[in-house]
Amino acid sequence: MMPDGDQYIWLIWALAFLIPWVVLYAAVPEQRRLMVWSSSLTALFGLTEPVFVPEYWNPPSLFDLAQRTGFDIESLIFCFGIGGVGAVLYNALTRKHLTPMSHDERNSPRHRFHRVALGTPFVAFVALYFLPWNPIYPGIAALLVGALSCVLCRPDLARKTLTGGVLFAVFYLFFLAALEILAPGYIQRVWNLPALSGVMLGAFPIEEIAFGFGIGAYWSGVYEHLAWHRTH
Repeated sequence: MMPDGDQYIWLIWALAFLIPWVVLYAAVPEQRRLMVWSSSLTALFGLTEPVFVPEYWNPPSLFDLAQRTGFDIESLIFCFGIGGVGAVLYNALTRKHLTPMSHDERNSPRHRFHRVALGTPFVAFVALYFLPWNPIYPGIAALLVGALSCVLCRPDLARKTLTGGVLFAVFYLFFLAALEILAPGYIQRVWNLPALSGVMLGAFPIEEIAFGFGIGAYWSGVYEHLAWHRTH
């Protein structure tokens, strides 16, 4: 039996990710276009929630949408928030700027695989989803394969990819800790822990930390790759 207060925890937690989003948008004006671009794309991934409910987790949601349909409003908010932050956190903390790549750089033989690298995570997820494991694992694997593919095509993004993954994993861990403080035991009640590896970092399943790393690793460099930019 879920406590009555759990009905709004997922909404509150999702909305909390908009706080750093707004702070970064206000503090780093040159990153605003990137934030909006990234968040607009990642918000669409909120529509994949039926893949994860209830196999990975089963959060009480507004109007009981997650339980009745698999979809929920909170997932759209959550994915919007993490996409924008994940894309610019490295740039904001290191004060890096984006500049267009030269024509010669864009025509490097390595970039023959440009489109393949960008599409790799989507192909990987579909291919791995049908294996007999929890859907969070193809999600994590797809992010990591996508990050690696982008680095193979754009070696200049290697450091940013790794650092971006670590930064966002730490950022995400902070929000997981806040969730456990706000609603003690919520993770135990909502996550389908018996279906996961059982490896915990304190109160948190290691899958969540890996997810955070994957988000930061892939999205920290995907804009440069897609838009032919370089970080300086």
